[in-house]
Amino acid sequence: MRNYLTSLFFLLFVTDAFAQLNESDTLQFQLRSSISGNYQQGNVALLAIRSKLDFTYSPVKQFVFKSQNSSLYQEFGNRKADNDLFSRNYLYWKPQKKVYPFGIAYISSNFRRKIETRLFAGAGVTYQFVQKQFHVLKLSASALYETNRFKGMVYNKTEYNGNNQINLWRGTLYAGGWNYILNRKLRLYYDVYWQPAFNNSNNYRTQYDIGADIPLWKGLNLSVLYIFTHENVVISNIKQQDKILSFGFSYNFKQKHK
Repeated sequence: MRNYLTSLFFLLFVTDAFAQLNESDTLQFQLRSSISGNYQQGNVALLAIRSKLDFTYSPVKQFVFKSQNSSLYQEFGNRKADNDLFSRNYLYWKPQKKVYPFGIAYISSNFRRKIETRLFAGAGVTYQFVQKQFHVLKLSASALYETNRFKGMVYNKTEYNGNNQINLWRGTLYAGGWNYILNRKLRLYYDVYWQPAFNNSNNYRTQYDIGADIPLWKGLNLSVLYIFTHENVVISNIKQQDKILSFGFSYNFKQKHK
C-alpha cells in the first residue's frame, strides 16, 4: 500500500503532464503526467497503479533535456506481483534540425522478470521523417553499453548460466510519432523499439507502445495505452512476453521561451 500511495502522491503533486513530448518543439518546458489504477477487496483482492511522468527542458534553444519516467505496482491477494521503475533520459543538440544527435542514459528494474537493475548509456542520431504541427514521425539509431543485474543465475539461454550480471553492447532502432485525427478530437501515438546485442543474436528485446488521447477539458485527456514487450533472454521459468492495457487520465502543460 505504501508503494501505491507514493506513486499516487508523486503524480498528483506534479500533476501537469506522455503521449510523447516533442523535443523538436521550440518550447522551454513541457510536462505531461498520467495515472491509472484499480483497487478491489472482497472475494478478489487487487491493487494496481501505473504512473507516468515525462518532461522536456530547454535552457537554451540548442540543447534539450528529455526525461521519460514510469512506475508500475500491482498486488494480487496481498501478494506483490509488480514493483517496476523506469527512467530514460536524453540530451539533444539542435533537435529542430532534420537530423540531430543525442546522448541517452537509462535505469530500470522489473520485479516480475527478476531484473534487479538495468543500466545503459550511449549515443545516437534521430531523423525527423515527418515534422508537422499535427503529424510527427521520427526514426533513430543508437549504440549503447548495458549492464544487467538479475535475481538469479539460470536462464532460458544456457550460455548465460552461472552469472547474475550480464554486460554487453547493444544497438537500438526506434520509430515513434503521433497523428491527430477526427478534426483533432483524437490523438494516436506509438513507439517501437528493437534492441539487439552486438555479440549474440539470441540476446535481443522489442517493445511497442500504442496509445490514444481523447481531449476532455483544457489539457485534460482520457488516455488509453497498450504496451507489448518481448525479452529474449530471461531467468528460467519467466515468460518472455508481457502485455498491458491501461486506462486513465493525463494532463499537458507547455511553456514557451521568454
